[in-house]
Amino acid sequence: MIERIHPYVGTPDPKASADFYTTLFALEIAMKSPVLGLRAPGNPAAQLLLLPPDPETPTPHLGIDVGDPTQVDAAYHAALRHESKIVYPLTSEPWSVRRFFVEDPTGTIINVLAHNPPR
Repeated sequence: MIERIHPYVGTPDPKASADFYTTLFALEIAMKSPVLGLRAPGNPAAQLLLLPPDPETPTPHLGIDVGDPTQVDAAYHAALRHESKIVYPLTSEPWSVRRFFVEDPTGTIINVLAHNPPR
């Protein structure tokens, strides 16, 4: 089950981008690390993630939160069966997210993710 789909915006200046979106659209800062996450007040599913340049990791265009880490694994295996191009391996990140990046047929990079349950 998909929980939400959110766009990513690459930015060389996260502070300037945050100022723009918080001033013009009244978005609030929901997360500062590992990326800058903005959300609409009263609607936490309406999010925008601002990504600084990272030469070590491909930059995704959008994220699809599948709600549960087991669903991330299922989507990963489905992508492998489909022979989709995996551009970031299946990983449990230190910030409690399980994810991988897959490229669609047009080159769009999708971050397939779910938050790990609290320990």
